[in-house]
Order: sequence, then C-alpha cells, then structure tokens
Amino acid sequence: MFCLKGKTAIVTGASRGIGLEIARILASRGANIALISTGAQEELAQTIASEFGVQCKSYGCDVSNTESVTTAFKSIIETFEAVDILVNNAGITRDGLMMRMKDEDYDDVIRVNLRSVFVCTKAILRHMMGRKKGRIINMASINGIRTQAGQANYAASKAGIIGMTKSNAMEFASRGITVNAVAPGFIQTDMTAKLPPEMINQYKSGIPLQDLGLPQDVAYAVTFLASDEARYITGQVLGVDGGLGA
Repeated sequence: MFCLKGKTAIVTGASRGIGLEIARILASRGANIALISTGAQEELAQTIASEFGVQCKSYGCDVSNTESVTTAFKSIIETFEAVDILVNNAGITRDGLMMRMKDEDYDDVIRVNLRSVFVCTKAILRHMMGRKKGRIINMASINGIRTQAGQANYAASKAGIIGMTKSNAMEFASRGITVNAVAPGFIQTDMTAKLPPEMINQYKSGIPLQDLGLPQDVAYAVTFLASDEARYITGQVLGVDGGLGA
C-alpha cells in the first residue's frame, strides 16, 4: 500500500466521477486533500475528512483563469502550509464533427482541459521548486494517443496535455519534481451510463480485457505516481485502458 500520510494533494475537477474517486483514494492513503471545482463543495469535503481522518477543504475556482487559480492556491498553501501533489484532472467534452463544431465548443474544451493544466501547474510551481520536491499528475486520455471521429477538440486537448507533461518533466526534474500523465480508456462514469447497452457492448468488444474500467482503476494509478515509490518515474504516460492502447 502506498502511504501518503502527512502529504497534501490538490485535485482539480474533484466534485464527481474520476476526480472524486482520486480524492477519496488519496485520502484513504493518508493525504490531506484540497478539492477544486467550479463551486465549493463543503459538505463533500467534510464527508471525506470524516471518513478518512484527514484534513479536507473545498475551493471554488475557475481552473482556466489565472487570477482565480492564483487566489485559490495561495489560500490552499496558507491553510495546509505545504503542497506535495497536484492532480490536474478537470475536463469537459463537447464532441461533434469538425464541419459542424462551433468555435466556442473548440475553445471551451481547450480552455478547460489544456489551459487549466498550464495555469494550475504554473501556480504551484514556485512553491514546489522552493521545497525541491513535488508530484504533478495530469489527466490525459487514450483519445490523446489514438482517437476517433467527432473529437477534434478533445483529442487536441489531451494530446496537448501529453506534450506538456513531457516538456515539464524535463524542465522540473532538477528541482525534484516529477511530472507524469495518466491516460484512461473507456471508464464507467456518468457519461458512459447514458449510453445504450448495445453501444457499451460494442466498446467492450474492442477492449482486450473485454470490460470498461472503473474510476478506482484510474485513481490507483494516480496514487502510485503520487507516491515515494514512483520517485524515479517522470515524463511518462500510464495507460489505464484495458489494453486498448497496446
């Protein structure tokens, strides 16, 4: 079991789905948690704190806005004193064929998915560099590696995250900061729950393990990369996709 006791993690997009599960699994390993979402989730933070016996606070923040992130991260550092882990998980989808895709649908996905990684990483970087240690884990996707029609905006944002991950890993290594990405495949979320059974079965048939992943599967991968055991791993993209990207 990877022990994170005494460490503090910031998790963006943490109000539900994969982000919430990441926060919960990190907390179960002893990490204090700063939840970042578009609106404060105080009740959720209190539930995590009570369940796992850690410090957990929620912060409302626009992760693509420099001023909003700077203010939130300053407050987090003041409260927790030290931040060891940043999980850039926030993301949205606005799928559509390129010919019909609205400019705002492209811009919104790039802003929330990709620009947020730049803004949040930059906001915590000086703090981590000063401490000469840190773990940054970015949420990429199988669609940033091998994609499908109708996801030009999403695929571009996730491929961009992979490129930023590798570049940042090279920049920050001398300061003891590792930067890695996790690339989930088809994961059971609120979005997949809305799909018809025949489409789910079609997706499963193309996955070597013949099943969809769970949010916990992604969270465990993030937990490993956040741990001391992953100290010599940086600039990597860890696929959590049932073999889809093999």
